[in-house]
Amino acid sequence: MSYKETLLMPKTAFPMKGNLPNREPEMQKQWEDEQMYKKVQERTEGRPLFVLHDGPPYANGDIHMGHALNKLLKDFIVRYKSMSGYHAPYVPGWDTHGLPIETALTKSGKVDRKKLTTAEFRDKCEAYALEQVDRQREQFKRLGVRGDWENPYITLNNEYEAQQIKVFGEMAKRGYIYKGKKPVYWSPSSESALAEAEIEYHDKRSPSIYVGFPVKDGKNVLDGDEQFVIWTTTPWTIPANLAISLHPNLDYVVVKEKDAKYIVAEGLLSTLKEALEWEEAEIIKSFKGQELENTVAKHPLYERDSLVILGDHVTLDAGTGCVHTAPGHGEDDYVVGQKYGLDVLCPVNDQGVMTEEAPQFEGMFYDKANKPITEALEEKGALLNLNFITHTYPHDWRTKKPVIFRATYQWFASINDIRDELLKAVNNVEWLPKWGETRLYNMVRDRGDWCISRQRAWGVPIPIFYGEDNEAIVTDETIEHVSNLFRQHGSNIWFEWEAKDLLPEGFTSSHSPNGEFTKETDIMDVWFDSGSSHQAVLEEREDLQRPADVYIEGSDQYRGWFNSSLSTSVAVTGKAPYKSVISHGFTLDGDGRKMSKSLGNVIVPNKVMKQLGADILRLWTASVDYQADVRLSDAILKQVAEVYRKIRNTLRFLHGNLHDFTPSTDRVSDDELSELDQYMSVRLQEIINDVRSAYDHYQFASVYNTIHNFCTIDLSSFYMDIAKDTLYCEHANHPARRAIQTVMYDVLVSLTKLLSPILSHTTEEVWQFIPEVEEDSVQLTDMPEATDVPTSSELKQKWQTFNALRDEVYKALEEARNEKKVGKSLTAAVTIYANEEDANILRSVGDLTKLFIVSRVNVVDGVNEAPEEANRYEQLAVHVEPAEGETCQRCWYVTEEVGRVEEHPTLCPRCAETVTNHYS
Repeated sequence: MSYKETLLMPKTAFPMKGNLPNREPEMQKQWEDEQMYKKVQERTEGRPLFVLHDGPPYANGDIHMGHALNKLLKDFIVRYKSMSGYHAPYVPGWDTHGLPIETALTKSGKVDRKKLTTAEFRDKCEAYALEQVDRQREQFKRLGVRGDWENPYITLNNEYEAQQIKVFGEMAKRGYIYKGKKPVYWSPSSESALAEAEIEYHDKRSPSIYVGFPVKDGKNVLDGDEQFVIWTTTPWTIPANLAISLHPNLDYVVVKEKDAKYIVAEGLLSTLKEALEWEEAEIIKSFKGQELENTVAKHPLYERDSLVILGDHVTLDAGTGCVHTAPGHGEDDYVVGQKYGLDVLCPVNDQGVMTEEAPQFEGMFYDKANKPITEALEEKGALLNLNFITHTYPHDWRTKKPVIFRATYQWFASINDIRDELLKAVNNVEWLPKWGETRLYNMVRDRGDWCISRQRAWGVPIPIFYGEDNEAIVTDETIEHVSNLFRQHGSNIWFEWEAKDLLPEGFTSSHSPNGEFTKETDIMDVWFDSGSSHQAVLEEREDLQRPADVYIEGSDQYRGWFNSSLSTSVAVTGKAPYKSVISHGFTLDGDGRKMSKSLGNVIVPNKVMKQLGADILRLWTASVDYQADVRLSDAILKQVAEVYRKIRNTLRFLHGNLHDFTPSTDRVSDDELSELDQYMSVRLQEIINDVRSAYDHYQFASVYNTIHNFCTIDLSSFYMDIAKDTLYCEHANHPARRAIQTVMYDVLVSLTKLLSPILSHTTEEVWQFIPEVEEDSVQLTDMPEATDVPTSSELKQKWQTFNALRDEVYKALEEARNEKKVGKSLTAAVTIYANEEDANILRSVGDLTKLFIVSRVNVVDGVNEAPEEANRYEQLAVHVEPAEGETCQRCWYVTEEVGRVEEHPTLCPRCAETVTNHYS
């Protein structure tokens, strides 16, 4: 039995109430049983391919409103494209590696990490991740999202990992992968390096200190009794200081304050006088920064030199113009230190604890060391000022704890080597909104090399072998072999097998004369995982292609997936992995606040669907300006539900008045339509054009507003209101009635298709009740095509003028009701005083009593002819008075002709004739 037959059996009319929470799961099960996704793909096979590539959500926990917004926007696009001439597969995906899953397992108490081997722990992580995938998959399906849910891509799958290894290998082959000791974001709480995409910023209270570094060797430029003044908010990095950086072109001065002499940038002197409470600050010498290059200062705590060097990173934005330089704890410090051959000193270990390279402070957690270091500086007489400031500071986005810059040996992907290609690729992509191009362009322009190694267990191993001389080995042969092994066995073998078993049989290397090899223990950054999806999914699967037509994700992905995907794709293919990129905002509460459990303002998609249904969430998604942050609350959902009710009632009215209409036999030709019917046909063509254009430009709020206004203004308040008299009072086969039904049928079919990408459940239900449609599902149809009506411009102009006149008549009727002159509009008689042009329009549009829904209308030439008591408006004067006669008990018109037909004393002649013919 077909789906249509199943729905039609228990009912004969489209129901008034949606009962969405109960009906939607039934429909979804039916779609699944009938393999609706497969049917859609088979129907569109051979059409131009359109690929929306799914950015993988992280597999951990229930979906939130951000997930719902994202997945529904994608569903709108894919559904529309499959109905508008394209073959549009949708392959959902999941990101499954990384610290949160490790943390979830260890916090659960069910897994004792210390008692498991790495491979055993990874098995637990995989099982947990797949449970989360199944959990989220059901919730996404409940939203009504259509896709290849049985064959998603998952970053832990063998074939995905195999392709990711190939991406890494190709980048290594081209020289874009290297290992180096340099400062990276380091999370003591996670004990791992982090990428920029894993950093978020929060306020932090930090000490703010000014420190004097005595001059040791002035190189005949300085006298030797001066002090360079530095400023820092990280006293714990003072033990790592190796230099002081000045800008070569800035002006520096020696100022005398009491018995001391200090060197600072002249442009910051006024600020420093206030901060350091200097009273004199007499300038006694001045220099350009470059004149002080290679002078030497003395470290304030240790018997160690601090070389004075030059760097363009020095500015007058804050501080003293003399920058404390610790190459092991800052990107700029590292870069300038390399130019001067400085060591990369990093006296902090993986846990954030000071090492023996920081005498006096070893064993202290870095943040706890701030106070004793500051006290030691004070004892030495080097502390010039101590204060505290609150400033934005980088935090680990997972643990929410502060991170530090720390120099360690890590694997990096070179951004610098491909920066020009990346920037060109950005310019060749279409961005929506347009500012996205500038945002990503600037990120790429300013980005340092990408740290891709992580000191964790749950992820894709970095496929590097080491020789006996500790040199890294990565070749085409080793990459191909490891990739094939991962495809066959999965990446866990990296932690289960010996290095020799992971290498090609008979492999030799000059780096290992004895044939002994070891392997890298770090894993890849999860952004390298998801950033490889263009290769692992778009190239791997036969039903997809690279580049994708569109990526659409939240605006945070400019620094995340958009960025990492671009980097790996350009490195491997020379091109961006996407033709266009769309970003959307975040979901906030009704007051514009971030949703959080602590505030109690979280709205959960599953709860909304149980209470209101997925179609309400879908309609809300269509209603918002998704390119900015969007708001959601119970009150907003209530408003959306009201709009849904109006749209549903419109569809129900249209369907209900087609109960005796069979298109193949009852349809009338275009030339049999009244002018009003023709005008509504013209409006329908405009709606089709406007809605399809909005879909084409991903403007779903425009789709929402256009259809909502059409339903409420053009249909409910105008055409359907006027049509009721003809539909209900004329006999079944009256030409005027069949003409209206013809238009209503076209409107119903078109609206159902136009709404299908958004209200996927409701339109599916409506479709089952539309007579003589060939397809079992609206999902198996194409969008309506607008047709040209030769007289459309004239009709539109004429009826727009009429509607403006009608509005003024309705104002007069409303005022008459308020003054108790008349009751319902059918109790009124209206006299309209208009200029010649307007009067001619009114006389030409048809039966004005039906158009104004009153019992009598008289049109008089000349606005000035109106009596004093008439209501005067911009174009008309209108006089409203009670209609004379009796009320027909069938059509409710008030006329003096009621009872003219003896057999029907309570009816007007028209109704009497209709009733007589009906029962005869």
